Amino acid sequence: MHEWNDAPREACGVFGIYAHGVDVARLTFFGLYALQHRGQESAGIATCDGRVANVHKGMGLVSQVFTEENLYPLRGHLAIGHTRYSTTGSSKLYNAQPYLIETALGPLGVAHNGNLTNSPQLRRDLLQRGVGLISSSDSEVITQMLAGAAGQTWEDRLRVFMSQARGAYSLTLLTRDAVYAVRDPWGFRPLCIGKMNGDGWAVSSESCALGTVGAEYVREVKPGEIVRLDERGMTSILGAPTAEREALCIFEYIYFARPDSLLEGQSIHRVRRRLGEQLAREHPVEGDMVMGVPDSATAHAIGYAWESGIPFGEGLIKNRYIGRTFIQPDDRLRRRGVALKYNPLPDSLRGKRIVLVDDSIVRGTTSGPIVALLRQAGAAQVHMRVASPPITDPCFMGVDMATRDELIAANHSVEEIAARIGVDSLKYLSLEGMEDAIQHPVTGHCAACFSGDYPLSLGEDIGKYALEGR
Repeated sequence: MHEWNDAPREACGVFGIYAHGVDVARLTFFGLYALQHRGQESAGIATCDGRVANVHKGMGLVSQVFTEENLYPLRGHLAIGHTRYSTTGSSKLYNAQPYLIETALGPLGVAHNGNLTNSPQLRRDLLQRGVGLISSSDSEVITQMLAGAAGQTWEDRLRVFMSQARGAYSLTLLTRDAVYAVRDPWGFRPLCIGKMNGDGWAVSSESCALGTVGAEYVREVKPGEIVRLDERGMTSILGAPTAEREALCIFEYIYFARPDSLLEGQSIHRVRRRLGEQLAREHPVEGDMVMGVPDSATAHAIGYAWESGIPFGEGLIKNRYIGRTFIQPDDRLRRRGVALKYNPLPDSLRGKRIVLVDDSIVRGTTSGPIVALLRQAGAAQVHMRVASPPITDPCFMGVDMATRDELIAANHSVEEIAARIGVDSLKYLSLEGMEDAIQHPVTGHCAACFSGDYPLSLGEDIGKYALEGR
């Protein structure tokens, strides 16, 4: 990822499939392709034919890691897949997933989205028991905990693991006979189930990937639930009691999930439009054109324009491929920063009062250069409106969102931020307005990055490099 990318970065995307008579590795490839927005650092697929399990993984995008040649050996009727952005453990091949090991119960593959808050202690427990670890990822800790847990079935071992683990985990597991989907008792990270033609079933971080492989969305995996997919179909098993306070990450609605996904029965695109509409009600301003920072804030900007009556338009064109190369820009190009990623449209901007809508501001490192691009292209005024509250606290549940020292809103007032990024005015959506726009009172959400109110106590020494001794 380039240094000027200020967006919060999701942990991972996970996928799993049980289906006879189809190329499950190929379907998993396209499932991961649909989840590429959730992680761009590494990708992997593990398969099993009921006897032998195989895995292929590598650094890069899904399309860079897999070829026809390395997909071919991945045979069988069970598969799991993973695409990663590093949250615990740095971006190295030994941290790529899925992990695949041999155990007393046969092969075990693990793909993990989330972050365990007590992973340092769990890791120490494994090392003291003589278990060797090759990576700095809490996902390997999960794999080894399951491999060594008491119990004669994977369901028993999963229950033991769930009784000890704290924090965020949405898992897909590959065994000799079944694919499992597991979600932590708080429900921090999303996970859903889809039905394929015949006896096939699939699980995915988001519903958009189910549609890509021809599966029909059935429902979400419940917090604390274990779902087994095998020759008997789908079986629901209680893994751990649901937490008193469920805590789906609210940033899934704001930024992470693809607009065409469903979450808690709601269209992500429609929720983002409502966030923009609420933002317009809370913070109106006179302007000639509403535009979003492409592409993540487009739906928010459409909502703001609809509610405000100010026309929606495009002022920036995004090069969607600039972040998808391992070729690093030289110093001269690096100094151009966001100009590598965005080109302004002077005819749309010249002499206009622009209402610039963004989904969030994390470090503030891209907002200033974007505003400068608009002014250089002739914008008369730039008023920024943010479709979420100020981010004041770091995330420890599987989002690489920066430390408190790096969060601009944790260290500067709104007026100071406005001056730093060079806008005529800056306003954020209120916490209450955000919750009203999401309109889902049944399930709780984690909004700790905005409020500092974490849904569970935090372990010691947690952080992205906690297991690397940095």
